[in-house]
Amino acid sequence: MNTIESLNWRYAVKKFNNKKFLSQKQINLLKEAFNLTATSYGLQPLKLLVIKNKEIQKELVAHSWNQPQVLEASHLLVICIPTNFSKNEVEAYFNLVQEIRNTPIEIIKPFKEFLTAEIDKKSQEELLSWNKNQAYLALGNLLTVCALEKIDACPMEGFIPEKYDEVLGLHEKNLKSTLVLPVGFRADDDYMKDLKKVRKNTDDVVIEFN
Repeated sequence: MNTIESLNWRYAVKKFNNKKFLSQKQINLLKEAFNLTATSYGLQPLKLLVIKNKEIQKELVAHSWNQPQVLEASHLLVICIPTNFSKNEVEAYFNLVQEIRNTPIEIIKPFKEFLTAEIDKKSQEELLSWNKNQAYLALGNLLTVCALEKIDACPMEGFIPEKYDEVLGLHEKNLKSTLVLPVGFRADDDYMKDLKKVRKNTDDVVIEFN
C-alpha cells in the first residue's frame, strides 16, 4: 500500500485480536518512531510507557471507562509528560547538543539563554499545557507509523489520568499520563473493520494560496 492507502486502512480499532501480539521488532520500531517525533525546540518533554503486562492492563480497564481495547490489545502505550518542568531540561538538552554535534559553546550560548528565559517565565500550568501539545504530536506520529506498518491502534483520551498515575507509580517518576494508545491487531469481528471512512472532501478542509 502507498501512504494514502495506508491512512485509509487505519481506523480506531474497537476490538483487538487478543491472541495476536506485536513482535519485539515492531515494538522497537514504535519506540524509535516516538523518539524521533518532532517537539518544540527539540526538548522532548515526553516519556513513553510500553505495557505488555496483562494484569496491569486489566487493572487499567476500570480507569478507561471500561474500554476493552486496553486489555485486548497486544501492548498498551501511555504517553506521559513531566509533572514539573524546569530550565534543567534546557541545560540537559544543550549538553546533548554539544555531545552529539560538538558545537562550540559560544554558538550555543545565545539560543540557550533565550530558551532558559522562555522556560523561566512560564508557570507550571503553562508548561503542562505546552508539553501536552507535544504529546499530541507524538500521538499523531505514532498513528501514522502504525498505519504504514500495518499495526492497529486506538487513540484514547477517555481515561482517568490520576488513576493511571496511581496504578503506574508515575508520581515518583515526576510524570503525568496524558494519552493512551492500545496497539495490536484488529479482530475479524470488529464491527468497525469494514465500514467506510467518513471524512469531508479534501477541498472542504484545505485552503490554498497560489
